[in-house]
Amino acid sequence: MAYDDMTFGSFDSAEKKARMAYRLYEDGKIALALLKIEEAIEINPANGAWHFNKGLTLDSINRFADAIEEYETALDYCQEDIEILNSLAVDYTRTGQYDRALELFEYIQQQDPEFEPSYCNRIITYTEMEQHELAEEMFYLGQQIDPDCALCFYNIGNNLFIRGLYEKAIHCWEKTATLEPTHPQIHYRIAQAYWASGNDEKAHNHFLIELRNDPGDIDVIYDFGIFLLQTGKVEQATEKFNRIIELNPDFAPAFFYLGEIAFNNLDYEPALKFYREAIKLDNELSGPCFRLAQFFLSNNLPHKAKAYLFSELELNPDDADILVSMASMFMAIDSPIHAANCLIKAIDIDPTSADAYYYMGLLNAAKGEFEDAAEFFAHALDVDADHLSALKDSTILCIVLGRLEDAKEKLQKAKTLAPDNVDLNPVSRKLAAAVIKNKIYKMLSSLRPESLLKRG
Repeated sequence: MAYDDMTFGSFDSAEKKARMAYRLYEDGKIALALLKIEEAIEINPANGAWHFNKGLTLDSINRFADAIEEYETALDYCQEDIEILNSLAVDYTRTGQYDRALELFEYIQQQDPEFEPSYCNRIITYTEMEQHELAEEMFYLGQQIDPDCALCFYNIGNNLFIRGLYEKAIHCWEKTATLEPTHPQIHYRIAQAYWASGNDEKAHNHFLIELRNDPGDIDVIYDFGIFLLQTGKVEQATEKFNRIIELNPDFAPAFFYLGEIAFNNLDYEPALKFYREAIKLDNELSGPCFRLAQFFLSNNLPHKAKAYLFSELELNPDDADILVSMASMFMAIDSPIHAANCLIKAIDIDPTSADAYYYMGLLNAAKGEFEDAAEFFAHALDVDADHLSALKDSTILCIVLGRLEDAKEKLQKAKTLAPDNVDLNPVSRKLAAAVIKNKIYKMLSSLRPESLLKRG
């Protein structure tokens, strides 16, 4: 039999381990809690509640796929348990299995229409599916059951924030803070919304409130550091990034931003050390290789720049401005194919990137494909009519193509935008020479052959 080798008190031992796991979980000792609940399950694997508790423990360390397995196992023993069904649906959402999540939430609603979390959590599912009207519908349905659900206000606040409705998001999150003052990171979220809406003073205040509540929250300190950096408080930002390293010496992004601060101050030696340390800690972190490529290229070391540039490219960057800058560097090291690939991706990410179209124009001009180049320069100017480089280089291209009236128009606009720009002087001379040459050509073309002979 299955239990022949089991002592009489083994189930009691399992209960003790399960209770200990619960206490450890409540005390935040997650690794030990997981160990104890696994020991309990090993003794009695048929206890659905323990599989559920293991799932909750795994959720707390973001092991959502493993938690799903535990919830599904728990349902083998507790098939109609709504709490387990709800937790499973939440993790389906977290892992992008939205259809399965909705199916479970709807099943819960059928079984118990008054179970408010099935509406509250569906706000997140619909938000991630970008079905915002349905997310709002879930909020209002949840409100009918529990008008004081702090999580409901928090979730719809996230939905509003994603949609750029920052004032409404702030209202909802402040409601959450009122209903549940200890809600995790609630003042951090309010700070983010004020930051996004341009209210730096209130954003700063809410960052401070959050850090008073939890001084060791690295996510908040990190974002606060970036905020301080962007608002010109460089010394305070430096202090925040150093504080992160004290708390977690392996946090690579903090080293990267210390590198950025040093790089911006032209302190290149410490900057390079910070960037290399960031790469050492996390070779998949986007940014350090890009900066090192910039540094070496500006110091006429293209072979070193090339290695770092390709390393950055392997990280599949998805920022249009970074991709355009990388394209310009690939052009500088004579890698036009990689430059073109970066620009195509940049345009796909941001079709309004005038710089991307401009550099595509340069690439095509370098290949002698002047008509294509002219079209890309025109796209750049459609997006940004005051793009000085596009105006200057499209003027040169118009001269090459013999479109002198277009060249005059573009050069005049460029001079209006930058009357003191010395780079426009050689373009002016080139255009003047082309106009004179064109006049001579027209004059000679108007003469009959015999007239030409007489003048000869």
